[in-house]
Amino acid sequence: MRNVIRVSLTGLFLGVNLAAALAQATPEQMEMAYSAARNQLGVLTYCKDKGYTDDAAIEIQNKMLGLIPPPADTSKAEAAEETGKQGKVSVMGMEQDLASSAKAQNISEEKLCQTMADVVKQAGAQLPK
Repeated sequence: MRNVIRVSLTGLFLGVNLAAALAQATPEQMEMAYSAARNQLGVLTYCKDKGYTDDAAIEIQNKMLGLIPPPADTSKAEAAEETGKQGKVSVMGMEQDLASSAKAQNISEEKLCQTMADVVKQAGAQLPK
């Protein structure tokens, strides 16, 4: 599960490729992508609240979230965002807290948050203006 965070960041949001990927996605995949994006927004909020990152990644994440049509029922996505705000990554039914993931990678939680924020910023740089 160490790579869940990396997968959630790079696999779902590769800037320019996001729109093309979503155009071919099933409704279930769209709901999963929306929930994962909301969880990631929550995780970034957690990181900001801890003082590890600034607002820039959150703003970009919100822009990327706007590219994903929300499902009719957003309750799962709302719960995923709340889980993220507790410092837990939730992807495809699995959860892992950032502290455990950081420890498994021999880095600090702060460094993991900064890395996640940097990846979001890099993906955001590829978004259409």
